[in-house]
Amino acid sequence: MTGAKEVDDGGKKRKPTPGSEPPAAELPELPERWSAARKTELVLRLLRGEALDAASRESQVPAHELESWKRVFLEQGTRGLRIRGEPEERELTLARAKIGELMMRLELAEDLIEKRGFTDEWKRRAR
Repeated sequence: MTGAKEVDDGGKKRKPTPGSEPPAAELPELPERWSAARKTELVLRLLRGEALDAASRESQVPAHELESWKRVFLEQGTRGLRIRGEPEERELTLARAKIGELMMRLELAEDLIEKRGFTDEWKRRAR
């Protein structure tokens, strides 16, 4: 067997010729990247009891990937339901925000120094 499907044409079986397949427009178009909302929709279908193999076939997402999305969803969901985050997590979040703010201020200051033509003088003073 060559793996090509035979087409029944009024009792006569013939192999399809290139170009006789249905046009691509008739096939469901799948996204190249799955959005978080679409992944969530698929995971919720699994959590509601839909069979993994059926969801995998319909979405053309490998079953192992759907399982991975489900596991991540459940793990993150548990974290999101905490009333209060760990104190270390809050401190880390605040520190990251402050670092981001300071980095933006530094970049703005460097741009201003460069635009005003004080780059050489600023470098000499920084030593």
